Amino acid sequence: MKRIFRIAMISGLVLVAASCGSKKKDAKNEQQAEVQPLVYVQTATKQEVTQEESYSSTVEAYAVNNIAPQSSSRIKRVRVDVGSFVGKGQVLAEMDVAQLEQTRLKMVNDSTEFSRIKDLYAEGGISRSDYEALELSYKVSRSSFDNLLENTVLRAPISGVITERNYDSGDMYTMGQPIFVLQQISPVKLLVGVSEADYTKIKVGDQVTITVDALPGQTFSGNVFKVYPVMDATTHTFTVEIRVANNDRVLRPGMYARVTIVYGKNNSVVVPDNAIVKMQGAGQRSVYVVNDNNEAVEKIVTIGRHFDDKYEILSGVEEGDRVVVRGQSSLRNGVKVQIGEE
Repeated sequence: MKRIFRIAMISGLVLVAASCGSKKKDAKNEQQAEVQPLVYVQTATKQEVTQEESYSSTVEAYAVNNIAPQSSSRIKRVRVDVGSFVGKGQVLAEMDVAQLEQTRLKMVNDSTEFSRIKDLYAEGGISRSDYEALELSYKVSRSSFDNLLENTVLRAPISGVITERNYDSGDMYTMGQPIFVLQQISPVKLLVGVSEADYTKIKVGDQVTITVDALPGQTFSGNVFKVYPVMDATTHTFTVEIRVANNDRVLRPGMYARVTIVYGKNNSVVVPDNAIVKMQGAGQRSVYVVNDNNEAVEKIVTIGRHFDDKYEILSGVEEGDRVVVRGQSSLRNGVKVQIGEE
């Protein structure tokens, strides 16, 4: 009997102890529920936001010419070297003139013969067919001489800089590599890939800004010269050609550059960048807005440009909304908050 009573008493004590612990826990939860998170807010405002994008590119020569004669020949004299700046029409090299001299003598002979028979033909001394045959012979020899002259005295077809020289004076040109590579660097061009979304915003003549890593602190101006009409199926971008005058020839082909294109301005809602919360496990962004009842409401936002210490908001927040800029790490949607003063 004593053993049974003792068990009952122990059981009663356990039940009483459990009941007291539950009451203490409920009181603690109620006390915690009354504590409101402290947050700091700023009012979302509207302002003009410049719409611009930056693209990576490489400076390219505006034109590249490979200078070489049409046929194999001995190089008599090389007049320029790598790095030489040359003007259009300047002599770059001279080839062996033996064949040119032969062609010239034939042309002179044909010219003399043709001049002689013109008078005979006028007086009816030769037939029309003989006259036309001699005229054709002279024209062919004249054309051959002009062509050979162009390929014996090599001139620059454009103004630019010699970037390659593959032969020396006295070498035999064998129709392999060109004798010179001539690049036009005033102006230069850059090619950038513009997304489908921005394709309709860009127009020929639009001004752009260029910076290059090789020339820190310097900024160059250019303009959109050409917009390619076909989209690259791999990158889903359209190629845009930028032209820069480069009159001082500071920009050189091969330099890495960044091209900034301004598409205009939008009057948009902006918020401090520390108001943006990145949702874990998703690519979405959100902000907490405090409503009139001092409740934190989470709103999914679409962000635009980031500039200074602000984000452009394309959707999700309205002008005048009180957005939480500090203290949002402990917030839940719908919780009441205290607003701190800074």
